Amino acid sequence: MTIAPRAAVILAGVLAACGTPDRGPAAADSVLVIIPRGASFEAAVDSIAARGVVRHAGPFRLFARLRGLPRSLKSGVYAFRRDEEWGRVVATLARGRGAEVRFTVPEGLMLVEVAELARRQLGVAAESVLAAARQPVRLAELGLATGEPTPASVEGYLYPSTYVLPVGIDATDLVRVMTQTFTGHWTPEWQARLDTLGMTRHQIVTLASIVQSEMRYQPDGPFISAVYHNRLRRRMPLQADPTVIYALQQRVTRVLDRHLRVRSPYNTYLHPGLPPGPISQPGAAALEAALYPAPVPFLYFVARPDGKHVFSVTYAEHQAAIRTIRRGRSAAPAPRSRGR
Repeated sequence: MTIAPRAAVILAGVLAACGTPDRGPAAADSVLVIIPRGASFEAAVDSIAARGVVRHAGPFRLFARLRGLPRSLKSGVYAFRRDEEWGRVVATLARGRGAEVRFTVPEGLMLVEVAELARRQLGVAAESVLAAARQPVRLAELGLATGEPTPASVEGYLYPSTYVLPVGIDATDLVRVMTQTFTGHWTPEWQARLDTLGMTRHQIVTLASIVQSEMRYQPDGPFISAVYHNRLRRRMPLQADPTVIYALQQRVTRVLDRHLRVRSPYNTYLHPGLPPGPISQPGAAALEAALYPAPVPFLYFVARPDGKHVFSVTYAEHQAAIRTIRRGRSAAPAPRSRGR
């Protein structure tokens, strides 16, 4: 790009006023900058300045405009040095510099499982991830710090996806990337939908986490959601097995009757209504299902061997569905039903 003579004079004045970027000891410090998908140029510059990559946001904004950055800005996760050279910052954001390691988080994992995944895939201590997930600043960014009661962690908001990250990322930045990715996927339409449902975002994320943990066949999601919405409206206990698994904090092959007696506020067999918070990390399909349940009167469902579900309105229909599935399985263990 050729800079017009007058613009070149302005640019020279900007650089003279701000001085040469500091290449002292602090420049060796690496910081992570997240440019969310769809972020504006102004927001991107604010993020860069807030992380100390550039000292003077205003002059840098002019410099970047003259280099054409607003048209070529690419989202991503970037590792910069503090007081980085401006030309390098602009070139990096325009090129979309990739990071060196991929981190894949499937839907439906509990926080402790995400932490263990980070240990295996990224070499980040699981304990550090758990601690970072409990930082008050992360809760505040998600609007959870004023909740009653305040959630203990960002469980439910570590958005499941495949991330491209800098090698050596620490636990704090990892959790920040994942929670900001959640925020980036939460749409204004979804926010408006909360008023229609009369629910908070935290309640919907909690419900979505249960739907995610139940859903094996994605088209069933809105129907599973409908069962739980209908039960909530009727003040019926949710009786969701995944909440019992969360209360146990360990995966079990089958939820047995003795497991249903575990003393925990997350056990929806013992406590009516939603649990105190999410029990896993829901993906977009589960969030959509929680927000937009199917308009059906179902109150029960039971899983088939293929992962799909049979839904029923009455308890008698539900019991008949269980018997049918049990006959199909012959000697196999009885299918676990949702709702009793």
